[in-house]
This record gives sequence, C-alpha cells and structure tokens, in this order.
Amino acid sequence: MTPERRRIATAFAIATVAFAVVLAVRPVRADRIVAGYLLGLAAIGLAALVRSLSDNMGEQPASRFERQMERATEQPVRPPELMRIEREITLGSSSAGHLHLRLLPLLREVATAKLGIELDRRPEQAHAALGDEAWELLRPDRPPPADRTAPGLPLRGIRALVDTLEQL
Repeated sequence: MTPERRRIATAFAIATVAFAVVLAVRPVRADRIVAGYLLGLAAIGLAALVRSLSDNMGEQPASRFERQMERATEQPVRPPELMRIEREITLGSSSAGHLHLRLLPLLREVATAKLGIELDRRPEQAHAALGDEAWELLRPDRPPPADRTAPGLPLRGIRALVDTLEQL
C-alpha cells in the first residue's frame, strides 16, 4: 500500500471510529451524527482528490501564458562607465602617456566638480584646496612626460589622489 493510500485509509478509519463513539454516546440526534460522518468522509475524499490532482498537474508543461509571464533571470552587469574608469586607472598606472592624456584629465574634471571652480582660472585657490601632491598631478599646465611608454603613477598614488578628491 502506498503512503498516500495508507494516509487516506487512516483518515477514514479515524472518522469511522469517531462516528461509532459519537453514535454510542448520542449527544445529538442520530440523523445529525450520520450527516456529520458523511460530511467528514466527503471532506477526506475531496482532500485526497485535490492532492491527487495537484500532484498530476505538476507534471504538465507550463502553458504559453505562464511561459510568457516568467522572467528570465538576468545576470548582474557591471555598469559600462565603471568598467571604463577601471580601465583608465589600470592603463594610467602602466603608461605615463596614458596617465597624462586620459586619466589625469578625468580626475581634473572630478576636482573641478568637487571644488566648484575651474583649475586653470583660479590656480591659487585650487592649489590651496588640493594640497601640493594632488596639485602637482592635476595642475592644468603640467608638462607631458618625456617618455610616454614609461610606467605611469602607481596604484597607491592613484588611490591617494582619489582619496584626496573624495575628501573635498
């Protein structure tokens, strides 16, 4: 006997024993006891039927509507702007030419936005706000490197410069 059939048979047996006990005690009229017993059997039968149908329904393929409503799980994607900035930082640390032409102009824009002043129009005020080390790297009149293929600014230096800009 399967576990499902055993469960149904147990429920019927308990209901029948309860029916016999209540019928022997007769707290109410016999016709009401019989009606209650039949109602209990019907409930057990309906529960078994619903369980059987729900088990069978799981095997059927989803309808076209259900397939349309399901969303495909999207893999998280890193923002393209973040990937571009990471690339600029990596290239700026490996090449002095890239540092001068691409990364430092980007960081100058950040400094201008954070300070609220143009670095080339108010150099004294920008120098005072940035400090000597950051100003030396971000000043608009910074000469290009003699050797563009030389190593750029180490990541530690870029991190220090970004930390300075974040504190503004």
